Amino acid sequence: MIEPVLDDRILMNVEKPARYIGNEQGSIVKDKKDVSIRFAMCFPDVYEIGMSHLGIQIIYEQLNRRSDTWCERVYSPWTDLAEIMKKEQIPLYALESQDPVKEFDFLGITLQYELCYTNVLQILDLSGIPFFAKDRTLDNPIVMGGGPCTYNPEPIAPFFDLFYIGESEAVMDDLMDLYRNMKEEGKSRADFIKAAGQIEGIYAPNLYEASYHEDGTIADFRPLDPDLPGKVKRVIAPDLNRAPYPRQPIVPYIRAVQDRVTLEVQRGCIRGCRFCQAGIVYRPLREKDHKTVEEYAEDMIKSSGYDEISLSSLSTSDYSQLPELLDYLIDRFHQNHVNVSLPSLRIDNFSLDVMNKVQDIKKSSLTFAPEAGTQRMRDVINKGLTEEDILKGAGSAFEGGWNKVKYYFMLGLPTETEEDRKGIAHLAQKTAELYYDTVPKEKRSGGVDITVSTSFFVPKPFTPFQWAEMVHPKDYIAYARTVRNEIRLQKNQKRIHYKWHEADGTVLEGVLARGDRKLAPAILWAYQHGCVFDSWVETFHYQTWLDAFAACGIDVDFYTTRKRGKEEIFPWDFIDVGVTKKFLLKEWERAVEEGVITPNCREACSACGARCFGQGVCFEDKGKLSDYAKLVFKEGRQIPPKEQEHETAVQAEGEVTS
Repeated sequence: MIEPVLDDRILMNVEKPARYIGNEQGSIVKDKKDVSIRFAMCFPDVYEIGMSHLGIQIIYEQLNRRSDTWCERVYSPWTDLAEIMKKEQIPLYALESQDPVKEFDFLGITLQYELCYTNVLQILDLSGIPFFAKDRTLDNPIVMGGGPCTYNPEPIAPFFDLFYIGESEAVMDDLMDLYRNMKEEGKSRADFIKAAGQIEGIYAPNLYEASYHEDGTIADFRPLDPDLPGKVKRVIAPDLNRAPYPRQPIVPYIRAVQDRVTLEVQRGCIRGCRFCQAGIVYRPLREKDHKTVEEYAEDMIKSSGYDEISLSSLSTSDYSQLPELLDYLIDRFHQNHVNVSLPSLRIDNFSLDVMNKVQDIKKSSLTFAPEAGTQRMRDVINKGLTEEDILKGAGSAFEGGWNKVKYYFMLGLPTETEEDRKGIAHLAQKTAELYYDTVPKEKRSGGVDITVSTSFFVPKPFTPFQWAEMVHPKDYIAYARTVRNEIRLQKNQKRIHYKWHEADGTVLEGVLARGDRKLAPAILWAYQHGCVFDSWVETFHYQTWLDAFAACGIDVDFYTTRKRGKEEIFPWDFIDVGVTKKFLLKEWERAVEEGVITPNCREACSACGARCFGQGVCFEDKGKLSDYAKLVFKEGRQIPPKEQEHETAVQAEGEVTS
């Protein structure tokens, strides 16, 4: 039995002590003498959120398959325990061994959202690891970041030794092999970091530097060593069906946010919404074979005891093998009272046939994301939804017995007008009217309930909207008032409920999402003056952040409301995600200058660049190529071998779709 770090005296005086004890079913414990690499995998938020993250579970499985490596878990202690740990000088520890994080070879930190950055510094602080990579020695772990925020890692680059750009299944084993070999050879920390930076998908930030124009924009970004690449290429798993997957998941002692078996059915998305970073950086869409997913389900239900299965993807409706998979899951597990949930359904693909296959489904509410209230605005963001689609989907839900619908929208989108904002209220009213027109009075289980939620738009790197400026915080609130007031004018306004986010967190997210290395001192200043858990309302202190920016000479408007020129070098331009900047700029122009949609990837290839990965939806139909894609090829872009095969096939068939 491993001796716990925290005694009962401490555990009985903190919220949810089960967060900190480890030893859960499914956790992996190895003998330290049998491994040469210790890896602490950290989610910089509380345990119940981190335990719900599939990415960490995949890395945990992948690394622990290695006989020479032991991967353990670390989460951010809540403020009550963090205070005790600092006061009593208790170092942050990993759950499995209860050993201090500072004794590990690696500290891997997943960066899922920008408002976790002060939590990263809390992790380093409580671990006794120097904040800045330049101050670390052989006695400190290699601090490595991964996850969506690494697509612009620059605001936190000085705090990390390495970043992993892409999917862990691709070259994580190569990185571990390199570390083991160099460790055995007695190589220095600097030698390893340089060698790691030469592996595709690995970025060593302290070996690169930026120069600036007088206006503060980037003039150049380059490696300091000629052996390092000028562009860091994103890497993806070579075969999702054979990739590591947590078939025996860790079962937490307390309820996690996602308290169920999670089955990943695909990665990527075909839709191309112009505001959506995930839809770009996870391209191309790649599906797992339904037989593989069925095997996962068998093992995971057996080992975990969960009574619910959730199908995970950016758009589950687009999974081409969904009917076969649902038939199997329902036939196999219904007798064991295991339910199946279908998140990420598009309203235009809402199917009563599919929903009726799901046994014992709760007719509580359905959630859809039209994102914009008018057709013009939905075309600008390339949502690919018409009002007819939305109302048809809602009508099907009403016919199926639902009377509660939740709609998600964004405010502050590029080219948005007051009429677009009022359109949110009008769409909600039409949905309410549809309910009473569709469902006979004798079949209604109460009145219709429409919940409208709006968030404020943040332009993200590697999206067509990365050139967009944000609006001023006071304008965000004014936009929300417009929606609220228009809802109050509707006939069914008592059946429509409106919720909106506050603007302060949106502004901070915008600064951190599109910032550069000049932000790092401000992030550290904010942490040292009390900022932590910034994504939590009760612990978010916006004024402290404003003080941090002022103290460090940061102009917030430079990162938020400033217009970007088409030729500007962005802090993240050194990363190659496969999708080209040329394509993103074309999409930006189609949005703001033309207001037209681009077909999804299954309708036509638009030559975004993701074909360079040689797999996925890009190769489902060699006969489809959009007019824009054909133009790109005619302009003489160098085409990788597999794209050459595609172009030859298209020329032979002479088929072009737009």
